[in-house]
Amino acid sequence: MPRSLFVGLCTLDVIQLVEHVPGPNEKVTALAQTIAAGGPAANAAAAFSHLGGRATLLTGIGGHPLAAGITADLGALGVHIIDLNPDAAEPPTVSSILVTDSTGERAVASVNATGIDLEPPQDLEELLEGVDSVEFDGHHMALAIHVAETARNAGVPTVFDGGSWKPGTEKLLPLIDVAVCSADFRPPGASSHEDVLRYLLASGVPRAAVSRGDAPILWTGPEGTGSVAVPQVEVADTLGAGDILHGALTYYLGLPFPEVLARAAEVATLACASFGTRTWMVKAPG
Repeated sequence: MPRSLFVGLCTLDVIQLVEHVPGPNEKVTALAQTIAAGGPAANAAAAFSHLGGRATLLTGIGGHPLAAGITADLGALGVHIIDLNPDAAEPPTVSSILVTDSTGERAVASVNATGIDLEPPQDLEELLEGVDSVEFDGHHMALAIHVAETARNAGVPTVFDGGSWKPGTEKLLPLIDVAVCSADFRPPGASSHEDVLRYLLASGVPRAAVSRGDAPILWTGPEGTGSVAVPQVEVADTLGAGDILHGALTYYLGLPFPEVLARAAEVATLACASFGTRTWMVKAPG
């Protein structure tokens, strides 16, 4: 059973399925709703755990009553949470999400990790003992850099989910072994996906890839350079697809890089076929 530490954002996601995103002063009645723990690292940890791994999430949630929804959801999925902000009285980050029924596209409003500073756990070295990898989503950047440095010193492989460029990313990348970034990830001076791959390699990342929705994933590494086809499916909801891709990627990390990407894409595609970030789990391959 693989074991991984996931470092980053954890939110409470309130997800509404709508016929269309409302305009100014417009009210719409949702077709369906669901509430779950969210955030890239949290969703990745949930996917990793569901596939059969042992996931630990290093994040900040706090003691507000709304936090109970987060801990209940992740706990039911087998994710072990280490809350670095347990005494916070403020509500946890809440993401408001609208998913358009006809396209599966999502609109998200969230403060993410803005204004939240987390101190590394004192037993970090012990946490990394026996861990097969550490995954980062780029949120809580100071914490991420510290954990990545400790993981590098301990010889633990590191994975980066590059959803978007964030301040401090340039300091984190040299500590990363595998980086898979979204089509929206744009380092300074990069104007194409090929530019992004070159930037990642130049930053010291040995294996890098760019995911592009249902288009083939572009990758490069010691094995060569190429693309991996993404299975096609009737899309119900794209929310969390990239997060789930990274959870599956981390689970399959010991395989050759192109095969890792192919298996992760299969799981992420399956997630896109149903509404919300949890329904797919009744169908996921092991």
